[in-house]
Amino acid sequence: MNRDRDRDRDRDRDTDADAGRGVEGAGAVATRGGPGETPRGRGVLEGAFALLDALRRNGDEAGVTELALACGVPKGSVHRLLDQLVGVGAVERTGNRYRVGPQLYRLGQAWEPHPGLRPAARLPLQRLRAATGASVVLVVLREETALTVGSVPGDLEPLLPVRNGLAFRLDTAAGKALRGPRGGGAVLDREDVMEGVCCASLPVRAPDGRTVAALAALVPAGRRLDGLAHAVAGAGAAITRALVGGGRRRPLPPAVLVP
Repeated sequence: MNRDRDRDRDRDRDTDADAGRGVEGAGAVATRGGPGETPRGRGVLEGAFALLDALRRNGDEAGVTELALACGVPKGSVHRLLDQLVGVGAVERTGNRYRVGPQLYRLGQAWEPHPGLRPAARLPLQRLRAATGASVVLVVLREETALTVGSVPGDLEPLLPVRNGLAFRLDTAAGKALRGPRGGGAVLDREDVMEGVCCASLPVRAPDGRTVAALAALVPAGRRLDGLAHAVAGAGAAITRALVGGGRRRPLPPAVLVP
């Protein structure tokens, strides 16, 4: 019995060490930290998040070998980390393939880039799509990119699929609108970034006037953009009005929730 317990302890210690070495191999910076900090634990967390990000970038399912190559982490460490992520619902496994799991989705849905922004934008985005046929995105500034936090696919599918989590460069119309368009008008893109795609984008402002997001409508080339820009401005104003009204999601009654 004691031998079994010692063997299990040694195996757990080796798992942590392997995961930490794998993360360092992927280019993570090891930090000694102050008293009470555990660099090894940070290494394991960084390795887990590196795997989750690789699954996100893959867009579908991936195997252990693919993920090991993408992250620069040994296959043994990848396998052990994936087993732990499956155990907490952050990753799903089908045979020898892995994908992002439901628990990670639930946690991600709780993130708000600005209080009440996503619920305030939900209906205006849908109405803008219905009125124009455009692919509509709501983006916020994160890590020098325009990160999509709300989206409704339109006529450009499948030429340019839009989805939450998609990041645009800051030299796109949406990125320029986030940084404040010159003259205060709409930023128009007439196939400047991508052939066959035009765009109209405007900042979305909080009630105090701060730019908290940008709203962009993307359409196939050949569409007139003046009317599109007017529709985008109306949708942006609707989001601002909803933010004035609170825009927050009301919590569901506990009786309808599954623990």
